[in-house]
Amino acid sequence: MSDWDFLHDMHNDGYSPDQIADAAACGYNPDEVDIDALGYSSDDWEIIDEDEYISERLSVNPELVTIFENLVQNAESFYALTNRYLQIWGELGELFAEIEYGIKRHKPYTKGSDGKLGNDFIEVKTISPEKNKDQVKVKRAGNFNKLLIIKINKDFTFQGHIIARKDLAKGDGKYATASWSNTKNRK
Repeated sequence: MSDWDFLHDMHNDGYSPDQIADAAACGYNPDEVDIDALGYSSDDWEIIDEDEYISERLSVNPELVTIFENLVQNAESFYALTNRYLQIWGELGELFAEIEYGIKRHKPYTKGSDGKLGNDFIEVKTISPEKNKDQVKVKRAGNFNKLLIIKINKDFTFQGHIIARKDLAKGDGKYATASWSNTKNRK
């Protein structure tokens, strides 16, 4: 058995091409690493039902993916032509959240949160490439227990990170601020 046979095993076990590429880059299957042995406590982590997460992602409407890709391409083409951004950042962020994270969005104008992922109410906030600061403000009164920050880069690539509400800065003000630079485990 060669040192790289685990990549074939990962393929046979249903890992995605991105997961296999990550494993090839680091030379091992990250799922086989004992994090506790490296000094990290898994007791501090929140348990996520991966089967529910995966099944929600697989149910994304392919037409929605096409529309999202076309919107991003049009926004990028418009910027290349006019040197101005289309002001559709929030919708692009929510569409990305729906496609990439499997968020089930609420009906339009629902107050308090943008959608659900499993049993969690999710608030989506988007950082556009034209923002000077990589931070978002979220209403403390909102009905959400997870904040999903989507960052759209100048090259129209997207990244996201979920923050538990309990991890937001404490305070009495109307808004809580979350900074992209302080987030970990970005996707």
